[in-house]
Amino acid sequence: MLEKRAPRIGMLGIMQELYDEMIPRITEHQAEFSRELCGQLAPAAEVVFTRPARNRDDIEEIVRDLVGRDLDGIMIVMLTYGPAMRTLRALEENPLPLLLANIQPEPIVTASWTMDDLTYNQGIHGAQDQSNAMLRAGLPYSVITDEWRSPEFLASFESWARAAQTVTKLRRTKIALFGYPMNGMEDVVYDAAALLRKIGPMIVNENLGDVFQRMQSVSADSVEAVRRQHLAQFEVDPKLTPESHEYAIRFEIALRAIMSEGGYDGLSVHFEPVGRDGRFQQLPLLAASDLMADGYGYGAEGDTNAAALVCASHTLIGDAHFSEMYAMDYELDSVLISHMGEGNWKVARHDRPVRLIDRPLGIGGLGNPPTTVFSAEPGPATVATLIALEGEHYRLAVARGEVLDTPELPLVQMPYFHFCPASGMRSFLTSWLRHGGTHHFCLNLGEHVERWRNVAELLDVDYVEI
Repeated sequence: MLEKRAPRIGMLGIMQELYDEMIPRITEHQAEFSRELCGQLAPAAEVVFTRPARNRDDIEEIVRDLVGRDLDGIMIVMLTYGPAMRTLRALEENPLPLLLANIQPEPIVTASWTMDDLTYNQGIHGAQDQSNAMLRAGLPYSVITDEWRSPEFLASFESWARAAQTVTKLRRTKIALFGYPMNGMEDVVYDAAALLRKIGPMIVNENLGDVFQRMQSVSADSVEAVRRQHLAQFEVDPKLTPESHEYAIRFEIALRAIMSEGGYDGLSVHFEPVGRDGRFQQLPLLAASDLMADGYGYGAEGDTNAAALVCASHTLIGDAHFSEMYAMDYELDSVLISHMGEGNWKVARHDRPVRLIDRPLGIGGLGNPPTTVFSAEPGPATVATLIALEGEHYRLAVARGEVLDTPELPLVQMPYFHFCPASGMRSFLTSWLRHGGTHHFCLNLGEHVERWRNVAELLDVDYVEI
């Protein structure tokens, strides 16, 4: 299972030496505020603060130190006014996502304020100078304006911190492509170099022959250990033969070994090269589902763009589900969500078992692939699609909605559920199509639109909420 940890954010608190002459111990006073701020944000992220930056040398030294600490992003706080030009060299050389937190120590101006209090709380015009400088320098960054002790500020910071962690993780992400993308499918076509430069993931072509060779060396004990896990997790179809189940497990163990040894965060497999290879008996549908449940990204039909999005979603939110839109239901004002058999069973509804069935499947021309069947937990949900437009021009389209509580569809032999878009099914699909939304997408349970907006902002890609 891939590791999941809290975001780690560095704080760059900016002042200037001018105020030391005016107000003795102002640096210590604002440093104490900074430490209180870090403590306030502790439920959302580990925030690292060393000392206030009072001049350009301080800024460049602190940024170099923060970059070397394996952090996910940097939050800039104007502790007093500080000329923004001093920060640009350090920020241009900084690889981490940036947040300008427009905050001040005290929430209201009172009649008891002295000139010292005005100086302690005057960061707003420093923030304006800083934002203008970063904008003109072409640096992607986010801005939050709020009272730093408020739940709203904590929630906004948590959203940004997760987005920063996601963007930083994407720049280290590796995705294994087994086979090739589906011929003639426009919206899965990928430019590996453009994806690397703009979004971050590296695509590596892996050989199906290596998968086959590894399958031959999987031990009986390893197979039995996974089989026991499946018996505990799923309601297993009596028609599923031990031989078929064992073959699916061997496929899964072989893929896991390649993923682990290669340092991969996601994978994409297309049924056609697996089917035409001549050495395989099944498609790895169960492997894809189990790998997604363990935090790996996945995209079917060689869709590495979708795999990158699912990788991002696992970090940004967790328990990402890959799927596509199958059919419209005008009575429920919903879209039926399903795919060939891959799906993250971690999103399954709690009141029905996840079934593992012996599934006849003509696609690929191979034997019956064991397949998980489930519906997602009813309630709020968020869908997202990563759209490759041209070159390094990408768009992220996101929509909120609800997974409906609907009866079972006993003849559907793959994961399925109804998604009711908040904007209405007709408007949602029209807008999805007009903005180039792909037929593969990612779904998470819960309301997460703001986190995706932050990701688009930090990646500097088009963003649209549908």
